[in-house]
Amino acid sequence: MKNFKNYLLVGILGVGLMLTGCGDDDDVPAEENDPEVITDVTLIFTNQADPSDVVRASAQDPDDLGVEELMVNDSITLVSGVTYTLTFEILNAIDPNDIEDVGKDDIAEEDDEHQVFFAFTDGAFSSPMGDGNVDNPANAINYEDEDSDAQDGSGNPVGLETSWTAGSELTNGFFTAILMHQPGEKTATSSINDGEPDFDLTFVLNIE
Repeated sequence: MKNFKNYLLVGILGVGLMLTGCGDDDDVPAEENDPEVITDVTLIFTNQADPSDVVRASAQDPDDLGVEELMVNDSITLVSGVTYTLTFEILNAIDPNDIEDVGKDDIAEEDDEHQVFFAFTDGAFSSPMGDGNVDNPANAINYEDEDSDAQDGSGNPVGLETSWTAGSELTNGFFTAILMHQPGEKTATSSINDGEPDFDLTFVLNIE
């Protein structure tokens, strides 16, 4: 009987250790996929032939970390036939004494996890033509950058710098820029259905 009790005790301890081991495996923390904290976004169109000619359009978050989304403040007015370079100023200004340049500090550093997708009034630009790559990621966009720091060296676009040639005159068209956060999901064929948006902004577009 004494030997039987010893065997029983060993068996109970073994089962307990197995259950404890399984519990430890379940406690592995999940990979974080949090969007960037962004309070201010400015689109900057710079005339490639005259760098002093700059068009800015901005959006701001009226309540910082509150429920409100970024709100567009401006329209975009470009000149027909002019080619512009579009860049972004993307900030976290929750603490006005410590403003973070999210575009340079986070998005550019994590370029293999981010991509800006664009949609616009069909035919608004002579280059790129069409209506953007939101509805179809294979549509042409003149990306002037790439995620050269990606671990796989894939060279996929980011969208922090793009080129645009304004087409014919246009009134009350639209221009949309969507920054997608795609850790572990970004590929050469990624779309806005992959990951989570860091911002989704639509501006009124006029071409004179």
